[in-house]
Amino acid sequence: MAKDLCKTLADLKEDEVLAIVEEKLKAGADPMGILADAGRAMEIVGNRFSKSEYFIPDLVYSGEILKKINELVKPKLTEEGGAKTGGKVIIGTVTGDIHDIGKDIVVFMLDVNGFDVVDLGVDVPIQKFVDTIKETSAPVVGLSGFLTLAYDSMKQTIEAIKAAGLRDNTKIMIGGGQITDEIMNYTGADAFGKDAMVGVSLAKKWAGIK
Repeated sequence: MAKDLCKTLADLKEDEVLAIVEEKLKAGADPMGILADAGRAMEIVGNRFSKSEYFIPDLVYSGEILKKINELVKPKLTEEGGAKTGGKVIIGTVTGDIHDIGKDIVVFMLDVNGFDVVDLGVDVPIQKFVDTIKETSAPVVGLSGFLTLAYDSMKQTIEAIKAAGLRDNTKIMIGGGQITDEIMNYTGADAFGKDAMVGVSLAKKWAGIK
């Protein structure tokens, strides 16, 4: 059996991937290490998609495999239990974009780090973000997008949040695709995360958690 989780997941070999994860967990491997490997694999999947080596069905399939990995790993991370202590975070893929790989990893990592995550899904209408902020008073919002067209959607979403009078009390991070400082400034976001752990670090910082 192949032992390289990253390569096996990037190659979309579901049965082998799940067998490797189960074997690693039984051997006492660090669950966070498994998730880190999965995250690297998803970056490879995203790169292959950008090069037209993979297509939408491959992205969807990789996301399904990731969810099954999460189901196996999560119990190991939450065995100690405990209430949500990190505060509430809203996250979703902006309107016009249906990619959820990066978003799902961030949602999972926020969840296991004690945050109460409101996952709005993909292709989320601008008004949905505004309404959810009003309903939950969440102080942190994550806007995800893989396609370049998502940058305009992010900008419009942030402008709508500002127009609704909610911006001053809401920290906004963006992520997905090739986000840069220039794109962050264009959208009006407070920060961007290159990977899930950066997203968690930002959420902790904004929530005042060490």
